[in-house]
Amino acid sequence: MPGAAERVVLVGPAHPYKGGGARHTTELAHRLAAAGHPTVLESWRAQYPAALYPGRQTVHAPEGEPYPATRRDLAWYRPDGWLRTGRRAGRSADLVAVAALSPVQVPAYLVLLAGVGRAARTAVIAHNVLPHERRPGDTALMRALLRRAGTVLVHSAEQAGLARGLAPGADVRAAELPPHLPETGPAPVGRPREPGPPRFLFFGIVRPYKGVDVLLRAFAAGAPPGALLTVAGEFWGGSAELRGLARELGVADRVEFREGYVPAGELGALFAAADAAVLPYRSATATQNVLLAQRHGLPVIATRTGTLPDAVRDGADGLLCAPGDPEDLARALAAFAAPGTAERLRAGAAEAAARTAARTDALWDAYLHALTAR
Repeated sequence: MPGAAERVVLVGPAHPYKGGGARHTTELAHRLAAAGHPTVLESWRAQYPAALYPGRQTVHAPEGEPYPATRRDLAWYRPDGWLRTGRRAGRSADLVAVAALSPVQVPAYLVLLAGVGRAARTAVIAHNVLPHERRPGDTALMRALLRRAGTVLVHSAEQAGLARGLAPGADVRAAELPPHLPETGPAPVGRPREPGPPRFLFFGIVRPYKGVDVLLRAFAAGAPPGALLTVAGEFWGGSAELRGLARELGVADRVEFREGYVPAGELGALFAAADAAVLPYRSATATQNVLLAQRHGLPVIATRTGTLPDAVRDGADGLLCAPGDPEDLARALAAFAAPGTAERLRAGAAEAAARTAARTDALWDAYLHALTAR
């Protein structure tokens, strides 16, 4: 069960910001309040400079139930607001927890925590201890933030080791990231699974560490004739290079690039048009994309990195391969197309989704305890 009731100020993105970080922060606020912790969510009205976050930052329709006690006073260009929010949090809370998704947030969080001072306990929820693609100064910024925190909460043993390396002696706690999936639109009713070559799907932000270039090479080498691939999501830096690679590999006529953020209400139809989701990540921490695909009945082909091998059971509800290895991913794509494999893995994906649904409340209880326990 969660720790004794405390007043909590949670700092992080919420609607109208999109994506997993905003959904996690919002669901965490709901869960804290439901567990008896009076919670205020301090969110952003301007989270990142556009030059540092080239994708779309906000959405019109909420992707889940907004948290009612939400303030939106923080802006990346207003340091006075960072300090004012911290002082207000220190006066009203027993615990102030900040959700760190990027080192870009660290200057604001350091000023905010300075405003809290010793008036309340502090915690950093480190979604990524260090970015997958690092800029100069990222390590120094995260080191400073983790050393300032009273508690550091991470989502895997690997990330815990990294956090302890940056902040020796810190109170680092690891808890499995609980489900916080968006409210997606339903799949089209009555649409039968058509026989024929498989349809593969990559969805999410397209960045180098996600390995879409590896997927294209593997698709060209290992996918059966007639197989189709859809790459759906925001392309940081544009899609020209990947489109050129598809042409070079001779698969441009079988690869659809669906550029732009896919709203939650359109995900049901997107998944219904695919036979398997592919997560060819070069590196990973924790992702909800496996759970999201499984909830829509899709097996997942993923790399053995981060927590992906914990979420995908090789040969039971998906297939695993080596990260950054087009040949091994090609092997997995070909194996998925073997007779009977897709049907078996689809049944396994449905079972995995049912297990996740049954564990959700227990996972959130454990997460709240890791965050709030003294």
